[in-house]
Amino acid sequence: MATTYKILGQAAPTANTLTDVYTVPSATQAVISTITVCNQTAENASYSIAVAADGAADANTQYIIRGGVVPAADSIGITLGITLDAADVVRANTNQSNVSFNIFGSEIA
Repeated sequence: MATTYKILGQAAPTANTLTDVYTVPSATQAVISTITVCNQTAENASYSIAVAADGAADANTQYIIRGGVVPAADSIGITLGITLDAADVVRANTNQSNVSFNIFGSEIA
């Protein structure tokens, strides 16, 4: 099994739209080490991050952060050790435009 360290996903969702940021490819597992949230606006932004097993429909049980706040013109880094299987999906949402999400980690195939 080969391990590849990489940027797993990047997205700047439309405000108030839950968006897929990363989907684990088939026959692959992944480990997320860090998620960054960058607020490029002049106002505080609310954000949420969810992990859906096998790409399941949105449900309250999937949220690892719900209603977090990133200050205006600032970034936060969230260091985790989330393990994912093929077809699992990481989704993000924010109440502002110009907020970006970056997911870093490794894929094992």
